[in-house]
Order: sequence, then structure tokens, then C-alpha cells
Amino acid sequence: MSYVASIHVYPVKSLDGLAVSQATILTSGALEGDRSFAICDAAGEFVNTKHNSGVPFLRLSFDTKKRIACLKIQDTEQEFFFHVDRERPRIESWLSNYFGFSVKLIENLLTGFPDNAAAPGPSIISTETIAEVASWFPRVCVNEMRHRLRANIEIGDVPAFWEHQLFPQADEIVRFKIGTVIFEGINPGQPCMLSTRNYAAKEAYPNFQNVLTAKQKEIRPDLVKKWHLNHLSRLIVNTRVPPQSAEKIVHIGDEVQILRFSNSVFNTISD
Repeated sequence: MSYVASIHVYPVKSLDGLAVSQATILTSGALEGDRSFAICDAAGEFVNTKHNSGVPFLRLSFDTKKRIACLKIQDTEQEFFFHVDRERPRIESWLSNYFGFSVKLIENLLTGFPDNAAAPGPSIISTETIAEVASWFPRVCVNEMRHRLRANIEIGDVPAFWEHQLFPQADEIVRFKIGTVIFEGINPGQPCMLSTRNYAAKEAYPNFQNVLTAKQKEIRPDLVKKWHLNHLSRLIVNTRVPPQSAEKIVHIGDEVQILRFSNSVFNTISD
């Protein structure tokens, strides 16, 4: 039986996540507490791993109840604690000094800051996919690959790349259910860690593109042909959630059921 093996939310876009036992679906379809904050520069552009080599070396822990963020630089000992409401100027000053240019910490509790505004629901991947891809790189463990990919929901008891059946061709969607929550698979996402502009990614994953190219031909040529993928870096499935699933909760252990293909417009569902 396919089921939810783990759930992660990422309080600050592009930074470390928190493992949780359950997560509430917001009216926007996003998970509560996921990507609620984002770091942006003076032009309003997100500061992320695609464009800034310092992001992967910034460690974050976050107390969601007390609203306290702890920041530290990787491989250093000193930790810096900030209340994200009362001490917003202090945390922005610390981050600006770290990056070397002025930044703001912005917040959106309603929608968060999803990578794909058309698919703001939780991102999905199977545990076996993470393990399989990690095995391609001798210096990369499963937890490191999990951190780099930053998916919200991991599905257990399924084979690697099982999640690719959850995204459709251009004129259809795949509707599936996790516990009591209905989801629609939209398209595969591309994690920031795979950008060729990301210095840290190139250091941690030497010959990354060459490895992916070889593996796509060896393992899933059918996916490449069907979905017109030119590499297997698009590992994570983006989703959206119909309004009637708002305020419902996804739990670890919830069963996952693929329901049916449909057109791209939400239909009314009676649960």
C-alpha cells in the first residue's frame, strides 16, 4: 500500500526544512508553514540557490510556535537567534551582511512563496526515487539528496520514479487522494540544487548532467519520450488542491490512491 512516509515543510524558501507528523492544507492549497518566508533583494528577486552560491551554506532551524529562527553558517559553531516578528530588522541586517548586499525577509501566510504559482500545493516524490538518485553519486547520502530536493511529501512502499504517473500530458490531469485530501498532479518541478549556476551543487555533484543523461537512457527512456524530458532532474511532482480540501490535514501514514484522469479544470468532488 502506498502511503505518506514523511512530511517536510520549509519555513524559509530555499533554506532547511522541518520534519512534521502532519500538515494542514491552506485555502490556497499550500501546506501551512511551507515557504511562508522568503529572502529577497532590493529589486524584489528571491535570493535562492539558483542565483546565489551562499544559500546552500546557510543553516536554519525554526521554532514555529515561538516564531524564533536560528541561523548559522555551515561548518561553524556560532548560532544566531531571532524572533521573526519583533526582530525583523536584526535578522535582515544579519542576512545582508552574510550575502554582501541588502535583503529583506518577507512573509505570506496565505499562499507562501511557491516555485509554481499555478501549482501551489505540496510537492511530491517517492522515498525510493531519492534513494535511487543518491546512489548515482558516491559522496551523496540519502539525507543529503532529500535536503537538496526539498519535496514536501514522500511516498513510501512504491518503486523509484513511481511519482511520474502523477503528472499528465498537456490536456489532462491526474487526480489522487492522500488520506481525505484530493490532489491534482500538474507537472514535474526542477529543484534549485540542479542549476548549473549553483557552485555548491557542482562541487557536491561532479559531472551531474552527464550522470543524469546516462541514467535517463538506462532507466526511464519511456519517460523521456512521453514527457519530452531532456534529463531526469525534474524529479518532483507539483500539485494543486481543490478548494473543498482546504483545512484538511495530511498525516504520516495516510494511504495514497490514484483516482482518475480528468480535464485540467477542477470538478466538484463529494467526499
